[in-house]
This record gives sequence, C-alpha cells and structure tokens, in this order.
Amino acid sequence: MEITTNTKHIAFLGDHVPRRCGIATFTADICEAIATEFPESQCIVGSVNDRPEGYDYPERVRFEIAEQELDSYRRAAEFLNINNVEVVSVQHEFGIYGGPAGSHLLTFLREVRMPVVTTLHTVLNEPNADQRAVMAELDALSNRLIVMAERGQQMLETIYGVDPRKIDLIPHGVIDMPFIDSNFYKDVFGVEGKTVLLTFGLLSPNKGIEYVIDALPAILERHPNIVYIVLGATHPHLLAHEGEAYRKKLERLAAERGVARQVIFHNRFVTIDELKEFIGAADIYLTPYLNEAQITSGTLAYTFGAGKAIVSTPYWHAQELLAGERGLLVPFHDSRGIAEGVNHFLSNPTLMTAMRKRAWKAGREMIWPVVARRYMESFERARASLSVPSIETAAVRTTRNENYPVPPLKLDHLFEMSDHTGIFQHAIYNVPNYHEGYCTDDNARAFIFTVLLDETGEPQPELKRLASSYLAFLWYAFDANTSRFRNFMNHHREWIERAGSEDSHARALWAVGTALGRSRDAGHRNLCALLFQRGLPPVARFSSPRAWAFALLAIHEYLRAFSGDRAVSQMRDLLAGQLVDLFRANAAPGWQWFERSVTYDNAKLSHALLLSGHWTSNGEMFEIGLYSLRWLLEAQTADGGHFAPIGCHGFWKRGGDRARFDQQPLEAHAMISACLEAHALTRDDFWSHAARRCFEWFLGRNDLGEPLYDPTTGGCRDALLQDHLNQNQGAESSLAYYLARTELTHVRNAKTKIPQPCLA
Repeated sequence: MEITTNTKHIAFLGDHVPRRCGIATFTADICEAIATEFPESQCIVGSVNDRPEGYDYPERVRFEIAEQELDSYRRAAEFLNINNVEVVSVQHEFGIYGGPAGSHLLTFLREVRMPVVTTLHTVLNEPNADQRAVMAELDALSNRLIVMAERGQQMLETIYGVDPRKIDLIPHGVIDMPFIDSNFYKDVFGVEGKTVLLTFGLLSPNKGIEYVIDALPAILERHPNIVYIVLGATHPHLLAHEGEAYRKKLERLAAERGVARQVIFHNRFVTIDELKEFIGAADIYLTPYLNEAQITSGTLAYTFGAGKAIVSTPYWHAQELLAGERGLLVPFHDSRGIAEGVNHFLSNPTLMTAMRKRAWKAGREMIWPVVARRYMESFERARASLSVPSIETAAVRTTRNENYPVPPLKLDHLFEMSDHTGIFQHAIYNVPNYHEGYCTDDNARAFIFTVLLDETGEPQPELKRLASSYLAFLWYAFDANTSRFRNFMNHHREWIERAGSEDSHARALWAVGTALGRSRDAGHRNLCALLFQRGLPPVARFSSPRAWAFALLAIHEYLRAFSGDRAVSQMRDLLAGQLVDLFRANAAPGWQWFERSVTYDNAKLSHALLLSGHWTSNGEMFEIGLYSLRWLLEAQTADGGHFAPIGCHGFWKRGGDRARFDQQPLEAHAMISACLEAHALTRDDFWSHAARRCFEWFLGRNDLGEPLYDPTTGGCRDALLQDHLNQNQGAESSLAYYLARTELTHVRNAKTKIPQPCLA
C-alpha cells in the first residue's frame, strides 16, 4: 500500500539506544522504519538521558534532554519549534520522564508548536492521582494517541474518557523474518540437535524466569534434549541498586534444581542482527511474566512475528496476540502449567507447527514497514485535526467582524532581499538564500511594485536605486538573439538556462508595460519601450494561458499611454480571443473555468478578460471575466466567510477535491487585484469588500488564524500549510503582499499625464 504524505520533518521523543531500555529500542526502530519507508522525510530524535554524561548516540539523535531538569524540556521544545518540525512522535512511559509520574514531559508538550502523536507503552487500569492527572493532560495536549492492543484502547475510553476518534490502534513493530527451521541458527550458539527454549529482554524479577527454571525438571523428564537460553543484561536501574543479585538467584535456583547445565545465560544487550539469530534458533519462546497489567511486550511481538511457538502467562498483550490458537496461555506463578504447556507443544509437533504458521501470518501486519505506514497515517491525521480548530476559530473571528487594520508600509525585508544585481528569489526565514540566486519573475514583480508605489503618493526615495537594479536585471535577462527573456540566474550572475518559461517572459512584459503606462522616469520608460517592442511578438506563439493573461495586462498598461498602437491592439485581440475560446471549450455547469484544473495565479485569467472586454467593448468577453472571477471567489471562500485559496499541493482537478493546502500569497494577490479591477469597472461594492476580505488573509483571517505578514520585517511568509506557516519569506510571497497592499490602499488606474518615450 503506497501512502502519499505531506509530512517531511518528523521528530521522535523518548529514550534511544545505546541506552538499555525497551522504549529506547522502540524509538530507534520506529524512527528508522519511517525514515526507510519514507526516504523523502527527515527524521530526528530527541533522547532523554538518565545520567549526566548521556550516551554515545548515533547521528539521528539531534538533541538531548536531562531527565530531571525541567528547563531541558523547554529547550527541546524550542529546538523543534525553530527547526520547522511538522509533527512530534512521543514515546510515553511514566518512568522515563522527570517529575511526579513523568510530569516534566507536559512542559515540553505545552510549548511545542506542532501536532503531537503520543504512543502509550503503558496504560494503567488503576492509576494513582498523579498518573491520572498526567494522562488527562497527555490527552489534552496530544492530537493522536497510539496504543498497541485493543485492551489499551478500551481502557483509554472507559477509564480515562478519551475520545475514541483520536485513538489509533497500531501493533508493536516486528522484524521481518522468514518462516524457517530453527536448526538453521543453532550452530551459532553451539546447541545443534537441541530443543531450544528462549526468554529475552532486560532481566528483572517481574519477568518470572524462576518459574521456568522450576518447570525444567518436569520438561526434561519427558524431553531430555532441552536447553533454556536466558538472553539479556540486567535492567540498568536494578543493576544500580542491587547489582546482579537477581541473576545470581536464578543461577543458584538452576543448580538446586539440577538443571544448571541446561540453563544458558547470555548477560548482554544484543544488536538487532544478533537478536534475529537468537530468535531464529528458538523452538519455543517463553514469557512467564508475573503481572497481568502489561499492555505491550516488544519481546512477545518480535517472537510472534517470527512465527515461534509461544507459551506465555495471560498478561493483557499476550491474551490478545495469542488468541485464535496462535499460542498457549498458562496461569501466573505456575511452574507446573509452564511445564505442561511446553510438553504439550513438544509432544504434538503438528499442533506446534500450525500455531507457528498462524502467528507468522498474523505477524505480516506487524512488520516495521507496515507499522511505519500506519504511523505516517496517524501523523497525517494529527496534522489535519490541528487545522480544524483553527478553521473554526477563523470562522468565529469573521463572524465577529474582528478588525484587521492595514499595517503601515515597512520595506526592511525588501531591502534585505535586494542587492545591486536584483532581488533574490528565496529566503531562509528572513535571510536571503544565495544558493537559489535570482529570477526574472521576481525582479519583474519588484519593478512593478516600485512603479506603483511611486504613483500612489507613498514614494520611497531609497527605492530609486532598487528600481534601476530591477529594470537592469530585466534588460540583462533579455536575449536579443532569441527575443526571449531568460529566467534563472545563479549568485555568480551566470544564466543557468537559454530561455525562460513563457510565464516568466510574459511577466517581464507586464513589468515593462506597467512602467510605460505609469512611470514618470523617462529613462526607465525609454528602456521599457525597447523591451516591450522586442519582447511582445514571440507571445503570439505561446501556449500558456497565464502567459496570455500576463501579456494582456502588459498590453493594457501600454495602451494607457499609446492607445493608437494598432499592432499591439491586434495582439490584444488575438490573446483575449484565445482565452475566450479556452473558456468555451472547458466551462460546464458547476465548472466556470478556462481549464480542466485550477492551478496557480488563477485570477489573472479572469482579470485579463475583464480589462480586454471593457476596453474593446466586447460584452461576452467582459461577462466571462466577471462570472469566472465570481465562481473562483466562491470556490475559495471558506464556510466561515474568509478567503481560503486553492492549495498548490494538488491544486483542483475538475471532478476531484480541491487542495486546501499549501495556500500561497501569490493567489491572494491575484484575487485582490482582479476584484479591485472588477470594482473599478462595475462600481459594485461587492468586489471591493471581497478584495478587502482576501487581503485580510495576509493578516490572519485565514484557516489557521495566523498572520502571514511579519510586522517585524515587513515581509510575508511563504505559505499557509495544513497546521503551520512556512516561516521563510521569499521574494514572491513578500512582493505579493507589497503589491496587494499598494493596490488595495490606493485608487486604481489613476489617470496621470505621462510623457511619451522616444520609441526606437
């Protein structure tokens, strides 16, 4: 089963190997499984240290938390926040976090700004007051809760009152091992020809191993060719307080029962590869645990998935996993029952093989790749659920008519992003990203902004130099040999393509056309005239509808100054006619659009026809522009009344679901500009209100209730994602905001007497 995921940055929190702990092993395994199954995702780990010196962790562990230090949890949360982590997977066990009942973890959860998916490795049926309080907050602070057994799910609902809709039941992951004969591995341990019983895991008194040793004489009486391997180091906490007292007790017991030669202790913490060999060599796996209230056992899951015959006491996880004749259950504290279970298997090899096969087949749904996909589904649900309250919040704010004042103009970020060459394409947060260089698209937008701002009465003298840089970039981008604009330039001022896209070419024309129609700078207008005259003819051969639309906007601006240019007017007729034909070919009831999908910079298509229809007195053309714009506006209006542009992650194909995320500032500007044009041409206040509502998307009237505009820099964040904002402030996004603000706050199409350039 293939899963498409939007989640690219994942953090895991818990213990991690080389710390000797079952949670540490699980954290390492689930992280590696997801990283392997979804190689496009970046997986990092935060590990909790139970000793000051920490551990020699692998590279995957990016930060460490001191178990008993509360500030360490706060620092870890901030680390995730500034690293754009999209979801955090928390491994929960009361004993591995500091504070009463591990309550220090709650400080971390309160301060992270991303969805939380918590895997509960223990669910208590009789929690004390501290444990119940921690569980209540875990429920409140987690977007999803994962349990590994049905019993755990039932207990969460009945004992803790957790909403069943937020619980995911995902089994413990297991190694993908073939169903093979145990004799294949026995020579590795020198037990060829023996029947091998196995128990593994960190050694502690609650494992009940003494009951197996007590049972061995009765087993050996009927099946004398038996060895019992006890694999695992003593639990570190037990070792610190009691040393090897429990292991020595077991060794003495084996000697007293006369089975010392049949009991083999391997006092070490083994690697996964070594563990596979031990499991592979086992004929019967024994889990004689003493406590029923164990909701998860990783050792049981591993041997079950490997298709081993299992004899176990009936703790909760064993009851579920071994149901359906997939293993044998024996009473707690009962050596005689263990002996009878083992002898029953060994005396009935056909029965044992049948149970093994049933276990192995069921285990195919538990192998790590399958579990990794299930976890990723949970992560996606967590991210989706996080956006729901925010959408509702946005709707409430809209209903209350909360005021969103237009911020004062602040151009700090524009200056940061620009140098003598032009404006950089992208930013890392609010810092220019030199690696991505420059592009004609963004320099065209930036030049348009300088022209409009100069016209509006908010002149910025320091923009004069930047305007010249942006225009110089466009001049340098134009290749006189091909009559095409190049688009992408690296930081070394080297063009990395021979010709740019049709869209970038037409955006450059839109920029120079705007200067011809509006600029007061004679030198700029003269240079723009050269670029316009040389760059317009190739557009007749273009196939991109958006390139047609950008060129039509350029033509409109040009004709404001040179209305008598017949060749340019003919180009307008050609391009506008092509847009009309495109609409006729694709529009249908419920789909009033130019194409079979709605993608990017969408409102520019309607905008171009509005202008062309009005200035050519073509009623049909004007009406197509108007009602396609209204249809697009309605499609991008959320239930709460706020603007929710079609997301670029999938867009919207006819007959399919429209993508809600990632929402781009470019779409907001395109819609604002088109709505303002519709208002200017119809004098219908509906359109001015719509433009204002779309602009407020930048300020926080959106699906997340979060502003994309950054008042500290004056820039704009790159996208509104499903559960957070893309914090980078690239040129396209910031210029979309600057242009939208400038157009919204000033009367459009101001008539200014402009000197005509000398047309060469």
